[in-house]
Amino acid sequence: MNAPQPIHHDMLLEFTGGEDDGAREQYLSFLLGDEEYAVDILKVQEIKGWSGVTPIPNCADYVKGVINLRGTIVPVVDLRLRFGLPASEYGPLTVVIVLRIVGGGRERIMGVVVDAVADVHNLPVEELKPPPTFGASVDTEYLRGLATVEERMLILLDIDRLLSSGELAVGDEGGG
Repeated sequence: MNAPQPIHHDMLLEFTGGEDDGAREQYLSFLLGDEEYAVDILKVQEIKGWSGVTPIPNCADYVKGVINLRGTIVPVVDLRLRFGLPASEYGPLTVVIVLRIVGGGRERIMGVVVDAVADVHNLPVEELKPPPTFGASVDTEYLRGLATVEERMLILLDIDRLLSSGELAVGDEGGG
């Protein structure tokens, strides 16, 4: 299995279109441990290097705090901790992906801390697979689907559902 190579957060994302031979969707992939996840590229507002946050008391452990992004207070969630993975030290490849989330009838801005950005994938819609059914013991509500890219499994997240859940109410009153 080929491991995705992380790319630095200063990368320039180029969205090139080609001949439209079928419906395609673009996803930004990122790493959490050994797994590669992806979000709809249209949800991504920007990618920032990790530079710390202002902690907010009495939040879940995966809510790292908030950042001030050009006057907008943006809650930041560590996706490793949100998914129950062990904490990892933040390093030079650690980034915050700033996302536009739609939930509860409104749009807001949130950031997610990930180990590294991996790639931009232009995936044919017909190749996207629905999430598997594991029964009641495993919650797949936040999964949009799965895709295979160069023999690697790419886990597509429904980031709106994941970050609009009730326990992530931080920042609801702020600008966003």
